Amino acid sequence: MSEPTALSSETKAAPAPKRRSKPRGIRRAHMTISKIDPWSTLKVSFLLSVGLGIIGVIATVVMWNVLDSMHVFSSLDELLKTLGSEELMQLMQYLQFGRVMSFAIIVAVLDIVLLTFLGMIMALLYNLIAMLVGGIHITITDE
Repeated sequence: MSEPTALSSETKAAPAPKRRSKPRGIRRAHMTISKIDPWSTLKVSFLLSVGLGIIGVIATVVMWNVLDSMHVFSSLDELLKTLGSEELMQLMQYLQFGRVMSFAIIVAVLDIVLLTFLGMIMALLYNLIAMLVGGIHITITDE
């Protein structure tokens, strides 16, 4: 017969029995958006409105240059000269590049101010309504 030997540290442990894993499907988590932080909404709406303001000013520059390259302003100036009215001739002063850009920048600044505060007010209104109805229920899936 063979002698019983003591277990040494070199002896391997018996492998654990294999577990049957459940087939993993799509995991879903149900969550509720019950509050929106007004300060973070203010910051995000400010940055978005600054982006929209820049896009508006660039679009104005591009549109003015396209119309100028198509000679729309010179044709309009010739038409107003043939009509000969002083009031109509003053209209062309408002279509100069400097005035159009000034107007576009003023509109962009007003856009930034109004959209920033509108975003914050919408967050506050959402918080009030969410206190009444519980918020928006969403389902997040992990595919």
